[in-house]
Amino acid sequence: MDKNTVTGFILMALVLILFSWYSRPSEAQLKAQRERDSIAAERQLQEQQAEAQQLHAQAQKDSIALVDSTSLLFAVSQGEEERITLENELVQIVINTHGGVIEEAIIKGHLDQQKQPVRLLTKEDASMILSLAGKQENIVTSDLFFQPIQHGDANSVTLRLPLAGGSLDIDYTLRPDAYMVDMVVTARGISNLFAPSMRTLDIQWNDRARQLEKGFDFEQRYACIRYHEASGDTDNLSETSDKEKDIEENLDWIAFKNQFFSAVLISQQEFHDVHLKSQLYKKGQGYLKNYEATMQTAFDPTGAQPTQLQFYLGPNDFHTLKAHNDLSLNIDKDLELEDLVYLGWPIVRWINRWFIIYLFDWLKGFGLHMGLVLLLLTIIVKALVYPATKKSYMASARMRVLKPKIDELNKKYPKQEDAMKKQQEMMQLYSQYGVSPMGGCLPALIQMPIWIALFNFVPNAIELRGQSFLWADDLSAYDDVIHWGKDIWLIGDHLSIFCVLFCIMQIANTWISMKQQQNAAMSPEQEQSMKMMKWMMYLMPLMFFFMFNTYSSGLNYYYFLSGLTSILIMWFLRKTTDDKKLLAELEAYKAKNAHNPKKQSGMAARFAALQKMTEEQQRQQK
Repeated sequence: MDKNTVTGFILMALVLILFSWYSRPSEAQLKAQRERDSIAAERQLQEQQAEAQQLHAQAQKDSIALVDSTSLLFAVSQGEEERITLENELVQIVINTHGGVIEEAIIKGHLDQQKQPVRLLTKEDASMILSLAGKQENIVTSDLFFQPIQHGDANSVTLRLPLAGGSLDIDYTLRPDAYMVDMVVTARGISNLFAPSMRTLDIQWNDRARQLEKGFDFEQRYACIRYHEASGDTDNLSETSDKEKDIEENLDWIAFKNQFFSAVLISQQEFHDVHLKSQLYKKGQGYLKNYEATMQTAFDPTGAQPTQLQFYLGPNDFHTLKAHNDLSLNIDKDLELEDLVYLGWPIVRWINRWFIIYLFDWLKGFGLHMGLVLLLLTIIVKALVYPATKKSYMASARMRVLKPKIDELNKKYPKQEDAMKKQQEMMQLYSQYGVSPMGGCLPALIQMPIWIALFNFVPNAIELRGQSFLWADDLSAYDDVIHWGKDIWLIGDHLSIFCVLFCIMQIANTWISMKQQQNAAMSPEQEQSMKMMKWMMYLMPLMFFFMFNTYSSGLNYYYFLSGLTSILIMWFLRKTTDDKKLLAELEAYKAKNAHNPKKQSGMAARFAALQKMTEEQQRQQK
């Protein structure tokens, strides 16, 4: 880019910034708008709740109207609901005999932002309806009352729906020391109620995901409907927008996922004809998203083959989820529940799966505070990539000591029309001294996947949830020691100190890198490009600030430590590098290979061939 283009970009950016500042509303207007938004959000939430209650009431009225005294469902459509509790040391679930499904799940040992036990499912927000298409009338469980049959095992119960001399049974079993609940649906002596071709159970599952963490935007970004295809792939609906989708593949499970907790419905006979829907809630409503899922699974009216379902109701902990795969009712199928913990794209996921997680667990095993674990994690990662870092630095150092020779070439070919000749001689010079201008790029790229891997790992590490460090009261959420209670454009209602420290480290690293590049051997064209790159590199920390101010303090803390150790490593390498000795090594390399024709290769040879082709074209034109 030339100077005029750069100036144009800067002027356009200034115009946009000034226009945004000039056109922004006054404080009184912002206050009034916030009040209107709050009232509108509350009204919208009340309308949604009222609409849901009206639909439920209407469904009950319709079912009562349809279920008359001659109906086989009449007797089971009347009664009083009873709540049955199953619990172990990890989870407590409540099953309602009206509808025969789980209406509440409380995760023990974990607290929400109000310091109350995490309620993953609630009667107010979650519902599940099982439907069977009968010959004369449909069996819809939400309208019917089941009879509880307790077993000797306190964590097992059967809900029975008497029908035409037989029954529809739902057996619930809470596994000991686990977050897994078995749900087995069996028909007993009621095959005459269904057509011979009827082989499916319809399921409608809804839930409103409650906000459980401090940071709404950050938590909503990691909440989604996630599902596992029978082929083995795992996917999810969009986390950042309303989304509705028909799934063509058969599924093993469907998860209503929060950032750190999930309710997962599993089918051993697979789900088919699945329709999923996810809708965003606005900030301040107490909810993240509204989840809806409709699906079908296999049902045997004869009862010979029960419909085997399971619930996982627990934390998104990688090892916990992986261990629960062994509790599948189908021992031949790997549920891959650990995919609920998103670890990034394939290469990044492998780094997290086979390196970062095990390193993190090893450090955590010493009983250290999570702040120290992240510190040691940073040091170990930096030590492992130190060879690549040193190689990248030494490539830049070699370019730096060759700067006087490049300056001579710039003086020798000052004209633009000689740029090709100058570039050819420059490449020849690099080849003679065994230096590559791109030598520092590959080692730097090797480090990038690890940087991205930690970006995916830290926000999903439930071990950081609720862990305080220095001024941060929760390493899984933003630190807001400095806050002002109202949103400011692009910033929000707080200032994350760890984010500010991270951005300062980025600026310092950029300054050191740019200073090092200034001393490197470059042509005038390369120097012009570096000036533009310099402005972009300085703007990057500003962009990071607006992006990471709402991110977890643990992630910002790690990036701050990473930037600080990078500066210390650069300082150490600069102090231990003797430029005179390095130049002498390069001269020795040149003298050793002065008569080696193979050194005229690579980039230099390609530039020579390109110049020859260009000269031939010019000769033909003349």
